Parts: sequence; C-alpha cells; structure tokens
Amino acid sequence: MILALLIVPALAGLAAFALPGAALRRGLLLVTALAHAALTAACWKWTPAPALGGWLKLDAAGLLFLSIISVLFLAAAFYAMGYLVQEANKHTTDIEEGFLFDNAPETVFIGCLLLFLAAMSLVTVSQHFGLLWVAIEATTLTSAPLIYFHKHHRSLEATWKYLLICSVGIALALLANFFLGIAATQPGVDAYPLVLSELVAHARDLQVPWLKAACLLFFVGYGTKMGLAPLHTWLPDAHSEAPSVVSALLSGAVLNCAFLGLLRAQQVCVAAGLGNFGRDVWIALGLTSLVIGAVFILGQTDYKRLLAYSSVENMGIMAVGVGLGSAGAFGALFHAVNHSLAKAMLFLLSGNILARYRTKTIAQVKGLLGAAPATGLLWVAGFLAITGTPPFGTFTSKLLILKAAFDTGQPWGMWVGVVFLGLLAVIFIGMTTAFLGMAQGEPEKPIGPGRDRVWQIAPPVVLGLLVLWLGLAVPESLDNVLREIARTLGGAT
Repeated sequence: MILALLIVPALAGLAAFALPGAALRRGLLLVTALAHAALTAACWKWTPAPALGGWLKLDAAGLLFLSIISVLFLAAAFYAMGYLVQEANKHTTDIEEGFLFDNAPETVFIGCLLLFLAAMSLVTVSQHFGLLWVAIEATTLTSAPLIYFHKHHRSLEATWKYLLICSVGIALALLANFFLGIAATQPGVDAYPLVLSELVAHARDLQVPWLKAACLLFFVGYGTKMGLAPLHTWLPDAHSEAPSVVSALLSGAVLNCAFLGLLRAQQVCVAAGLGNFGRDVWIALGLTSLVIGAVFILGQTDYKRLLAYSSVENMGIMAVGVGLGSAGAFGALFHAVNHSLAKAMLFLLSGNILARYRTKTIAQVKGLLGAAPATGLLWVAGFLAITGTPPFGTFTSKLLILKAAFDTGQPWGMWVGVVFLGLLAVIFIGMTTAFLGMAQGEPEKPIGPGRDRVWQIAPPVVLGLLVLWLGLAVPESLDNVLREIARTLGGAT
C-alpha cells in the first residue's frame, strides 16, 4: 500500500504529459486525487507493511501529515477543475494591476501537480534521513513550475527566490545528514543506519557534539522550507504570486513536510537526552516567527501576502508548541491540522476574490458580502477560524499551547505564555482590519460578472466545516495518533 501511495500519483503525473486532451488531463487529476484519498483512508484501518527494508514506513506522524496532504489535494483538485477551464478562457491582460491571464501550459501544471503529490507523499513515509532529504528537495523542484504558472515577471521573481533560498536551506540540511552520519559512527563498529527507528534505539550511543551540530543545521535547512523566521523570505512572494490553488497546497501541505522533517530530528534528540537543547531552539524560532508575522500583518496591503505572513505566524505557533513539549507538542500537532485546513480554505477563497475584483490590493476590495455573498461569508468564517475564534479547532489548539506554557510553573514558561498571547492579540487586530474591511462597504471599482460557482465554493465549505468539527469534537482515532506522536517528542500527554 505504501508503494501505491507513491506510484499512483507519480505515474499519473508522467501520464499527464502524454495525454492529448485537456479534459482527459483534468479527469486524471481528479481521479488520482480520489484514489490517493481512498488509499490514505485505508491506512487508518490497515497499517501498511514497511517497504525497502524499512526505509519506507508509515508511522503515526507520517499518517497524520499524509492525511492532511491527501485531504487538501482532493479539495485543490476539485477546485482546479473549474479553475483551469476559467484560465483557458482568459485572453486579457489587466495593465493596471500587471496580471497576465493567458493560456498557460496546462499540461505542465497538471503533470507537476501530480508529481508534487507523489513527492509530498514520499516525505511522509520516508524513515531514512537521506531519503527524507531527497523527498523534501523533490517537493521544491516539482512545485517551482506551479508558482510560475502565470508567466508574469513577479511570478518569475518569486519562483527564483523560492528555488534559490530553499536550495540553500536544503544544502544545509544535507550537511546535517553528514553530521548525523558521523554522530552515528562508533570507533571499531559499523555505523548505525540513518533510519529513524535505529537512531532512536541507539540514541544514547550517538556522539553528542555531532548530533547537536546536525540538529542545528536541520533547524536552519528544514526551517527555511517550513517558513520559520528569519528564514522565511521566500514564502510571501511564492504564496502571493502562485495560483491560489497552488498557494493552498504550499501553505497547507508543503510547509508541513518540512515540519515533519524537523520533528524526526527532534525525536532523535529526545531519545538521546537532548530534548531541552532542541526545545530552546524551537521556542526561539517560534517566537521570532510570531514577531515577524505580527509586524508584517499590521498594515499589509496585499491580501495574499497577508495570508502568507499568517502562515509564518502559524508556523511559529507550532514551533512554540513543540518547544514546550508534552501537552504543548500535542497542541502543536493539532494546530498543524487546523491551520492546514483553514489556510487552504482562505487561499482558495482568495482565488475567487482575485477572479472577481482583478486585484490583490486590500483597499480595492470592498463589499465582498454583497458582491459575492457565498465567498464573503466564507471569507469571514475563514478569518474567524485562522485567528483562533471559538468554536473552531484553531481556538482549541492555541489554547492547549498557551496552557502548556503556563503549566510549566517556571518563570520562562510564564514569559513565553505572556509574549505568545500578546502577539496573538496584535495579529488578531491586524487580521480584523483587513478581513472585515474587505467584507463590508461598497465596491470601489467595477467587478467581474457572474456568480460563485460550485467548484469555487464547495472545497472551501468542506474545509471550513472540518475546522469547525475539530473545534467541537476531536475523533478518537485522531486523538490517539496525536498523543502517540506527542509522546515521542517529550513524554506523556
């Protein structure tokens, strides 16, 4: 079953380059998304057998992030069915805003999208740190053409920054693998293989200085891809210039792939008795990301960049949670689920807004509730979800992390909790100003014709309902998986 999760989207991606008709390619995209979702659902009932000598294995953390990826890709595929038809019918250039809506190569888009799914799936099942590195790099290479879809000079700049900065980060992560290999080498005996289970089992035998150096390089390397500040600079450009369906996957799925890579490294640190060493770095990077998010969200003029900086903020929330350990790690993992659903919902809605208003400038989007009632209502609901307003799941996950900070009973924990809460308040103010300003009032310029279509509304509705459901009741199976992962990151929950 593990191999099927990888082979199905990979073969479909290659086939997309050969199929002659647009309808066949779009149908292949949706069918593959459905097949991948069905295989992922089956993994919750039947644990798949390891493959390639244990290099491929679906553990609790892999299953969690694989499920997020599969759900988001299915929603994105349904949205893309209509989006690609809409793009194919556009032959105009909005000179004022500088957007180019042309017949971009749909074949490359669908092919790379499916290969992107295969690469992200490989990340979730990779137990060997070397293979994990290859998979994370593959997510960069397969997603870069998707960012350049509109072929605008800003898209080219965003793609170049994405490739350059993430490649520097992944190079440092490769160096981290080398250091980890040295840490696993003992005089007179064979080195331990860089498989997670082997490293955890023999963690006390690892050379501590080399392990610390490897973990720091993992933080820099994979932290760059995760969007943790100050390593986040590629993220606002890539998320804002990519098509909204791609932005939803970049923010909701690919950032989680890098997060999973860091969690793997943290598991080894905890097993080696270096849990506190890793947690200090988690908290430092997390609070820095919250500060950067707050600064750039306040007064932001571009709503897609606003969502991008919100992703930086939420990566910081997750990092702080992992750094707090135990219940905080549980909250961070739960927040990863909620944030992915809510942010993908908002990015898909931003595509509806861009199609209607032909601008990404917040000040030029007014009267959304009147001009597009369905999108407007969902936009406000998404705002409430992403800012952690009850009863959405994000409220519960943020509350768990905040409680974990104060439950430490230590002055540093109290300090982290106060700063965490204060920054969330500042971010809430900035988000409120932008979102409600767009929803209310009267449009200041002519807007595009037509009503919201099913493909524009159904995916955000489903994603929003999932976030709401997780705020009202956490399924027992999900709760068990979250607890199992949290235990590997710092004790009982």
